[in-house]
Amino acid sequence: MKHTTFGRATGLRVSELALGAANFGTGWGAGAEPEEARRILERFAEAGGTFLDTAESYQFGESEQILGHLLTGQRAHFTLATKFGVGRAPDAGVLATGNGRRALIGAVEGSLTRLGTDYLDLLWVHFPDPVTPVEEIMRGLDDLVRSGKILYAGLSNFPAWRTARAATLADLRGLAPVTAVQFEYSLVERGADREVLPMAEALGLGAALWSPLGGGLLTGKYRTSSAGRLTDLGRVIHTEDEPRKTAVVDAVLAVAAELAVPPAQVATAWVRERAARSSTALVPIIGPRSVAQLDDYLAALQVRLEDKQYQRLEEVSRVDLGQPHTVSASQYPVTLGGAEAARSFRAYLPVA
Repeated sequence: MKHTTFGRATGLRVSELALGAANFGTGWGAGAEPEEARRILERFAEAGGTFLDTAESYQFGESEQILGHLLTGQRAHFTLATKFGVGRAPDAGVLATGNGRRALIGAVEGSLTRLGTDYLDLLWVHFPDPVTPVEEIMRGLDDLVRSGKILYAGLSNFPAWRTARAATLADLRGLAPVTAVQFEYSLVERGADREVLPMAEALGLGAALWSPLGGGLLTGKYRTSSAGRLTDLGRVIHTEDEPRKTAVVDAVLAVAAELAVPPAQVATAWVRERAARSSTALVPIIGPRSVAQLDDYLAALQVRLEDKQYQRLEEVSRVDLGQPHTVSASQYPVTLGGAEAARSFRAYLPVA
């Protein structure tokens, strides 16, 4: 498995896939037992994977506990990330949730204990809350970096403007920077193309992409069965509730048939190819519940989409960017990225 630096402004090394540990444990009523979690982690490591992602809330803290036990004696071999803000359990209470300094410090201390480590490589703020000022969040994260309890800080599921403001404040005030962002991204969820992904690419932030299979929709399994998130957790992230999603699933199944590989591998391969075309690091987070599911993800590392197949999937899954992007495109029809876009853009400017 290849490695990359997580964003253009850090030296944080991560593998090209991150192992999400939300399924480590059965506190939610579904997930992997500790022994299966051990096999998953070992198989991921054998494939060269080093980036692990969990949260205090996953399986009500059981995910961190299992992961901490499994990392005994080998902590230094992994880049370990966790999240705070939601609380460890549904009844955590108002004082133990949100992004305020008290919740932040308490969550980090609890995570360090459960994970059996004295530092976190990366701490995510799991969600924005409606009350905590971004100044307080960034000052609290800076204190943790200076104390050595966390090495890097990132924002998960934040709108682009909040992240951009946080990054600017940190830069102006000499605080620990925003290193990375985390958001949902797949062929059936490309809303981040409007603001979040361009922001991350412009600022050089690393990006962790959760649910690359759209909650299982892109495997095609829900066309023949409801087994999976729908029966185990009582929900799925996506269903074929609009024509675009149906067209996307049709296209994934068609490309899978052409390549003679499972649809899940096509969906994962498309996200990897999208990452290869980015100016910064985009890392899909995979969340297997079994070694068999993990092997399916790992097999996607060998899948190579032809350019016409990539473009077919790109076009069918594309979302309407809306305003102001639509009017901007009508005035300056530039579809390139980075420095190439800047050079092309100058061609539309009036000559002085």
